[in-house]
Amino acid sequence: MRGVLIGALVGVVVLGITAAVVVPEAREWYDGRHEQTSSYATGKAAKADRDSVPSWLPDDAASVEYAMRTTGGERILKATLNGDQLPGSCEPLRGKKAPDPEISASWFPWDRAGEARGRCGSYYVSLEDHTLYAWQTNGDWMQENRRSSSAE
Repeated sequence: MRGVLIGALVGVVVLGITAAVVVPEAREWYDGRHEQTSSYATGKAAKADRDSVPSWLPDDAASVEYAMRTTGGERILKATLNGDQLPGSCEPLRGKKAPDPEISASWFPWDRAGEARGRCGSYYVSLEDHTLYAWQTNGDWMQENRRSSSAE
């Protein structure tokens, strides 16, 4: 009887350890499988490759990094601009608070929401030493799509 109890206890411990390792790995795989990341030499190349890259991104932007979630409208973007101004179609936030990005990448700092200076379409944007950081939330993407479809 004692051998059966020890065997059962060992089985429970092994299952517990396996679950502790497998469940987080499975969650990370599942969450990450719907995210795509791309790099481009220029804004023009990025827009030519992906329809989802925002049209307001200047063609001459360099070193473009772009990540998106395929199951919604979450997007992040990083690019080097020639000047120290936001693209012309962007508008100042005027005191509004920007939400945090909803996806992440190693090249996109998480402190951007507090640094947001404006909106370019449905993207929040910040600019630091010629580096543009932009992000779009799923809610803003949905709202933009509703506006676009009702205008047609």
